Amino acid sequence: MTAPVSTPRKRVVLLGATGSIGESTLRVLRAHPDRLELVGVAAQRDAGKIFAICREFRVPYAALADTAVADRARAAGEVPAGTDLRSGASGLVELATLPEADIVLIAVVGTAGLAPALAALAAGKDLALASKEILVLAGEFVMAAARTSGAKIHPVDSEHNAVFQCLAGHTPADVRRVTLTASGGAFRDWPAERLVHATPADALRHPNWAMGPKITVDSATLANKGLELIEARWLFGLRPEQCHAVLHPQSIVHALVEFADGSVLAQLCPSSMTFPIQHALLHPARAPGTEPPLDLTRLHALEFRPVDEGRFPLFRLAREAMQAGGAAPAVFNAANEIAVAAFLAGRLPFLGIASVVEKTLETVQPAMPAHLSDVLAADAAARRLATAQL
Repeated sequence: MTAPVSTPRKRVVLLGATGSIGESTLRVLRAHPDRLELVGVAAQRDAGKIFAICREFRVPYAALADTAVADRARAAGEVPAGTDLRSGASGLVELATLPEADIVLIAVVGTAGLAPALAALAAGKDLALASKEILVLAGEFVMAAARTSGAKIHPVDSEHNAVFQCLAGHTPADVRRVTLTASGGAFRDWPAERLVHATPADALRHPNWAMGPKITVDSATLANKGLELIEARWLFGLRPEQCHAVLHPQSIVHALVEFADGSVLAQLCPSSMTFPIQHALLHPARAPGTEPPLDLTRLHALEFRPVDEGRFPLFRLAREAMQAGGAAPAVFNAANEIAVAAFLAGRLPFLGIASVVEKTLETVQPAMPAHLSDVLAADAAARRLATAQL
């Protein structure tokens, strides 16, 4: 009898290890030590958590984007033995291009993951992408970098990972439309007139998912779903009119793909990020799940509702930005980041988020970007204008 052939472990770099995506990724790594090896880990400033991860997984490389925190850790002798600590934005890029890395999972909040993502792709590293802002800001340039190097992008967002699975063996020409599902967030069942009194604490009570503060607020406004439509356009080579969304309160069906012949495929799994993360890291292989699968006998109903764009103006604004193209999605994303941060800090009412974003989109009229620098300039201009409105 021939002995089974052992497959080398896939070596993973995890950027954004201390957030909710990072924590779910660590659960997947713990479940599959024979298949996955953590070789690099990074965060903004939480040295304690990063060093604990390094000790648990014996990680040879780490990075802290906050150089002052990194310097203090080195001076205090806190860096674990056997771990090489890098720092600053350049430290994230250095980890993203480690020669020993096979795949880089980017879960950095906001646009800070763009430089490491582009560097990883240029180095031929496959990307497991959880930071949707990267494609919203620079989708054209990111996808071009992947095509040039031959590196693959595996989506980690549950909706995009679902589309990725449904499209296996198909081309964009086979697709009539893609529909992403939205939970509706914390306020999906609130009367519209009550939203004027919504607080950050209210917005952070998501009914289905445990996520970071920014994305949880984006879920409550449905800005998150608008950003995901823009991301889907780039990931799967779609036209804006092929990208749709529906409300699905159960968060069991994550996306549906309708093909040219009218057939529709859907992907279902529990509302835990371990499912898409495991798929993205192990693809094309399959392995036992990190958590229990669906129990279909307990699913009494699966509901789907149209998105009310009057109730969710940020979804409308994102969709319009996607249709406008160019740097409009970058302007939308930048203004939304500023407005959400202000809301979380108590400096802007919940309904003010959409007002700041809409005024910024009306005021900033960027030229069609020819280079990445043009998009970054539009991003910076949008941030200045949004900040001035607070």
